[in-house]
Amino acid sequence: MHWSRRSFLASLSSTALVLTLDDVLALAAPQQTSKVMSQPTYTAHARPAPTRLPSPVLGTPLDVSFVDVARQSGLNAKNIYGGLHRNRYLLETTGCGVAFYDYDHDDWIDIFLVNGWRLDGFPAGHQPHCHLFKNNRDGTFTDVTLGSGLEHKTGWGQACCVGDYNNDGLDDLFVTYYGQNALYRNHGNGKFTDVTKEAGLLQDRLRWNSGCAFLDYDRDCHLDLFVANYIDFDIKTAPIPEVAGCEYKGIQVACGPPGLKGGKNILYHNNGNGTFTDVSAKAGILNTLGTYGLSVGVADFDNDGWPDIYVADDSVEAILYQNQKDGTFKDVAIEDGVAYSPDGKPQAGMGVSIGDYNRDGNLDIAKSNFAGDTDSLYANLGGGFFDDRTYIAGLGVNTRFLGWGVGFFDMDNDGWLDLLFCNGHVYPEVEGTNVDAPYEEPKYLYRNLRNGQFQDVSAQAGPGITTPAPGRGCAFGDYDNDGDLDIVVNCINTYPQLLRCDSTTGRNWIKVRTVGTKSNRTGIGARITVTTASSPTDSPADASPAKPAARPFIQIDEVQSSASYYSSNDMRRHFGLDHATHADVEIAWPSGHTDKLPRLPANHLYVIEEGGKILKTMAMGKPADSPHSK
Repeated sequence: MHWSRRSFLASLSSTALVLTLDDVLALAAPQQTSKVMSQPTYTAHARPAPTRLPSPVLGTPLDVSFVDVARQSGLNAKNIYGGLHRNRYLLETTGCGVAFYDYDHDDWIDIFLVNGWRLDGFPAGHQPHCHLFKNNRDGTFTDVTLGSGLEHKTGWGQACCVGDYNNDGLDDLFVTYYGQNALYRNHGNGKFTDVTKEAGLLQDRLRWNSGCAFLDYDRDCHLDLFVANYIDFDIKTAPIPEVAGCEYKGIQVACGPPGLKGGKNILYHNNGNGTFTDVSAKAGILNTLGTYGLSVGVADFDNDGWPDIYVADDSVEAILYQNQKDGTFKDVAIEDGVAYSPDGKPQAGMGVSIGDYNRDGNLDIAKSNFAGDTDSLYANLGGGFFDDRTYIAGLGVNTRFLGWGVGFFDMDNDGWLDLLFCNGHVYPEVEGTNVDAPYEEPKYLYRNLRNGQFQDVSAQAGPGITTPAPGRGCAFGDYDNDGDLDIVVNCINTYPQLLRCDSTTGRNWIKVRTVGTKSNRTGIGARITVTTASSPTDSPADASPAKPAARPFIQIDEVQSSASYYSSNDMRRHFGLDHATHADVEIAWPSGHTDKLPRLPANHLYVIEEGGKILKTMAMGKPADSPHSK
């Protein structure tokens, strides 16, 4: 009998012998006890610093700085979420997501900010609601929410995701809530209709819906919908800290999630007629151990052409739903190596980002975690198997802050994905105390050293990174169309941040927006491969003077509906080209069709329709030989 790693570990799982460490086997204990506990404190074990491999960029100037221009750009909508200084329930702590969302398809990305609520409620006419800001194409935005149809829904908003669910050529918007979610049909003229009821998405009971993602899991060209769930939570019966004795480092805080009943994730199948059907049980989504789901990432991790689903779970093992290609899924997170920390322990996962950081043709996973623990980096070894590279890659140096939003993104256009973690404590009660971290926290920014490792460059990356903020969801995209990637952050109980990237690298880039015909119109799930000529200084780490780099420089990415923590990135895929002036672009569509477009000039956006037709070419930014500062 042939034994693969997956089949061997799966066989052990059936006899409850997957992991023999007592503390790993005890991971189920919080769900089996009625005792309510506060958020656990995770302590990362000290490890030696990774051995530095040769890097062509270590010690070179960063040439990139981030500055917060939110207020001067017109982003003046304040987030409202829970108490300012004290929270009685976990519901008040999680905050909201944000989307770089081109709702009018003019290729100037707009911004959608999810908003929340407070336990005391609000007077009539003063309820907080979500906000849509239109990009004015001059670095500023205008709030166009009123009259759009998006202002009518209020409540404990959570996440948002973007996709054209009805294939009419306009990207629609889905927003999750503690309570009832909302699906907004986009009419393309700044108007939206809430079609939640008509689409069959009304829920029959109270749910704490969390992360979401559009995906075509059965490849029928219609976008289905996955919705994570956090806790089965009811304020009427939820424990309060003064009674349950919930504490964090001696401070009385909101209880949970351990000790509270976890929610179950949901998969909705698109029926192709504007409606959805809950197929969670039929698809095997309910047959998993994982719970306390927060953020969602969707990608083809095993390169079989079918989208898989990764869920960051809080305080328990993460979930990786492997697509079985027959309408069902199987959780393979444990055997594939993405369920636990390097020490085999469950972590308090928050956000998820997917990208090929080491350029080996496999999509990797970054996950943000709770304070006192490292964030996570899982390198995809191929076939869907992963290796935890958190310490080897140099991310284990930071354990103090609590991560939410997270993103792989090429900040300097060198063709190698860098990594940002957006931080902020979960408990406002820590402010002004002697605990080890404040409520408002700076961000972590890591530069890719092109050798499988990262360098913490947070201190050199400008006030947008170093200034503390109560960050939650963040999204990545080029809002000013100047050729570098900016960041929008939805902060809890304050104004958002818009971190403009000011770059003087002079490097080239290319953007691709997909339009499906046989595939879903947004092109979600399409894998884009960008190839340029390689040089020894820009080659992978195994190049050396004795073994000069001869193979081309290849990057991959997939069009994704959701990212980071509760958020959605610019749907246009951005690729840094370093100093290459042309790139070959290949798109593998969910339908199975592949388009190849050779030698496309750099520093342009290309809107490419399935079949290889270029619908639009848009010159953006500055030429490579004239570096700019804004």
